[in-house]
Amino acid sequence: MTEQSSTQGSSDELRIGQNTQVTLHFALRLENGDTVDSTFEKAPATFKVGDGNLLPGFEMAIFGFKAGDRKTVEILPENAFGQPNPQNVQIMPRSQFVGMELSEGLLVIFNDAANTELPGVVKAFDDEQVTIDFNHPLAGKTLSFEVEIFEVKAILAS
Repeated sequence: MTEQSSTQGSSDELRIGQNTQVTLHFALRLENGDTVDSTFEKAPATFKVGDGNLLPGFEMAIFGFKAGDRKTVEILPENAFGQPNPQNVQIMPRSQFVGMELSEGLLVIFNDAANTELPGVVKAFDDEQVTIDFNHPLAGKTLSFEVEIFEVKAILAS
């Protein structure tokens, strides 16, 4: 993990860790600089460490930061969305897509046995079959995570 930073404030301020609530701006970018998600143009986000709003790898990357910090950290795939799993790429009969205008990159929503939505991306197709990738779109990607910390508050352990 690499880090670039600018910090201000005293060293005895509360730092991000377990049992803290954090208010921050963030931008998530691909290695080519494309922004995947950002709060910098809207209201800052607030979350409790460990509440599931951020992946653990993103939380761990900002542990120790304090209000006033503005840093950019590199998040490796293993700490973000993982590596693509070849078993998540499925080949299906074209007959399951009757009436659909297919194109590479098309997002198709399926429902599993529990009726949970399962998004997949068309990777390839021909007259006989369609290849669908169910991996997370950011799987295998190294991400740049820029954060500006506004507030860190202690919360009671639940």
